[in-house]
Amino acid sequence: MRWILGLLAIVAVLLQGELWFSDDGYLKTLKLRTAVAEQRELNKDLRERNASLDAEVLNLKQGLEAAEERARTDLGLIGETETFYQVVQASASQR
Repeated sequence: MRWILGLLAIVAVLLQGELWFSDDGYLKTLKLRTAVAEQRELNKDLRERNASLDAEVLNLKQGLEAAEERARTDLGLIGETETFYQVVQASASQR
């Protein structure tokens, strides 16, 4: 009877080792859960960024005002009927 209890104890220890330290054990599961949570957060941020870029692309495709505004700020566009004035500050020695 005593050797059966000893054998059961050894089997229990081996099974616990498998549970905790095997490739699909508890510790690996915890690491994977953390990695999945981080990836979900990253995916959420990327979805928000993609939605913002989609809205900007749609606006640029449909609205002339958005394309014109982008050209003004990024490329320095001046309209046909507009006149460009550059105001230069006088230096202290010229005053």
